[in-house]
Amino acid sequence: MRFAILALTAGAMVSIGGCASYTKGMGKQEPSGRIAVATLKLADGTAVGRATAREATGGLRVTIEAMALPAGTHGAHIHTTGRCDAPDFMSAGGHWNPAGTQHGSMNPAGPHEGDLPNLVIGTDGRGTLGVTIPTGTMAGLLDADGAAMVIHAGADDLMTDPSGKSGARIACGVFAAN
Repeated sequence: MRFAILALTAGAMVSIGGCASYTKGMGKQEPSGRIAVATLKLADGTAVGRATAREATGGLRVTIEAMALPAGTHGAHIHTTGRCDAPDFMSAGGHWNPAGTQHGSMNPAGPHEGDLPNLVIGTDGRGTLGVTIPTGTMAGLLDADGAAMVIHAGADDLMTDPSGKSGARIACGVFAAN
């Protein structure tokens, strides 16, 4: 009986701990900070997921939960302007790049602050991504003209300036404080 109670207590603690968010690769709990959310939409207005930015220890934690996108590898970038005008989402501007660096984590002169790893979408149309931007801040993300999350048609080569040859913008969402 005592073992059963201990097992239930341990299970409850694991369940509660599973609700916390963790710094990438470090296993540390992050404090809850301000949050901004962007609903990702196609040019026809169909919702295909969301991006969440949260203040966290070590920077700005960005997560993407996507659905109903084409299977494959897609560039994912935070763009400098909080606009997503269809059909091409060019109103979102270039990548978030306050330091004036070049594109890509593999570029010796990069990356932009808005350069995220590629988003991999499975055959079921779903994919997730989570990354911490060490120099990112909520104040920078939600500046006077805001910011947008953009998903591109192709993979980002993580090196070629200005956008990693990731192709057309297929989904976009404007970040808003939550």
